[in-house]
Amino acid sequence: MIGAIAGDIIGSVYERHPVKTTDFPLFRPESRFTDDTVMTVAVAYALLTGTDYAEAMRTFGRRYPWAGYGRDFFRWLFAPEAKPYFSWGNGSAMRVSPIGWYFDTVEDVLLEAKRSAEVSHNHPEGIKGAKAVALAIFLARRGEGREEIRSQIASRFGYQLDRTVDEIRPGYRFDVSCQGSVPEAIICALESRNFEDAVRKAVSLGGDSDTLACMAGGIAQALYGRVPTEIEEVVKGILPSDLLKVVERFDIDLKKRMR
Repeated sequence: MIGAIAGDIIGSVYERHPVKTTDFPLFRPESRFTDDTVMTVAVAYALLTGTDYAEAMRTFGRRYPWAGYGRDFFRWLFAPEAKPYFSWGNGSAMRVSPIGWYFDTVEDVLLEAKRSAEVSHNHPEGIKGAKAVALAIFLARRGEGREEIRSQIASRFGYQLDRTVDEIRPGYRFDVSCQGSVPEAIICALESRNFEDAVRKAVSLGGDSDTLACMAGGIAQALYGRVPTEIEEVVKGILPSDLLKVVERFDIDLKKRMR
């Protein structure tokens, strides 16, 4: 899941200062992790420990209350009870990458993506967005070709994936909905030449850049099998020790499961 976290950190600088080009500094002094990273780590922690998704998200979210949550999700984090609030926001899709790596069948990936989404984002679009990103990661890590991934995601979820980044970019604006950001992030990953190119394309749309790059980065890691060492080292240097421990534990656990 380091690919998703890398995308979040790289995109963090450009969320409020959008760019419409792939030519920008990959890391800047103010680059930071946001709610995308905190919730991605929470999902990984839930998988590793068997903790309920909502409990894990609320634990990590309360630990990092300044990470940039949406208003409704912030209320959910601190409410007496964790009741879903029918959200179609892309918060369900930004955090789902560990599920695409952790499970071994399409059915399990889709089921767990739904379960992870509906604790807060129980709108059909919120659930669909999480399923689409998780499935794209699963198919990519299993070696499916880009056209097969495009075909499966489009047919299952009805997303229009026959556009190009250059076609999307000019008119694209900030959009926190799953339906207005998940297809675009998937296109950025599938059209990319390498991991870095996927993240740069996502940021260059000029929208919700940290989340677009988080989703695209998670898929790109699965497509290319790794995150470049120089990017991974910077990312790990930014993460606090408690989040980094979960990332490293998840990586170790995956390697054991894949032997």
